[in-house]
Amino acid sequence: MDIESCLRDGFLQRMRVERDLIEKELEEAGYDLGKAERALDEDDFKWSIVKSYYSMFHAARAVLFSLGLRERRHFAIRVVLEDLTAKGKLESKFVSDFSAALGAREDADYRYTYTQETATYLLGAAGDFLAKMKKLAKLG
Repeated sequence: MDIESCLRDGFLQRMRVERDLIEKELEEAGYDLGKAERALDEDDFKWSIVKSYYSMFHAARAVLFSLGLRERRHFAIRVVLEDLTAKGKLESKFVSDFSAALGAREDADYRYTYTQETATYLLGAAGDFLAKMKKLAKLG
């Protein structure tokens, strides 16, 4: 699936670029990253995984908003990230980390499976992801 098919199928919508929405998403990403770190410090691995994913989700949304796009399904974010990778604007590791975080969040929320190792990895990945998305959001 690509951006055009996501737009056609309603998984993505065009929107006007609004800097305040982009900044709000980046603030939420930072907030969730802090919560993920605190949860890991408290050995609450499930919550750390969930909040690491949502940090990445909000950071990626900021980039979508900067491109004049709004997602209607979480997977559409990955489609946009893959497009940015194909255009040479994003390293593929960020797409892989986003996909891993989505899967880990679903495992934690719906299958009650989570580990300290996963939580630790995703916290680091989410911090790197946020830093990269901040740079990309400013380009849009």
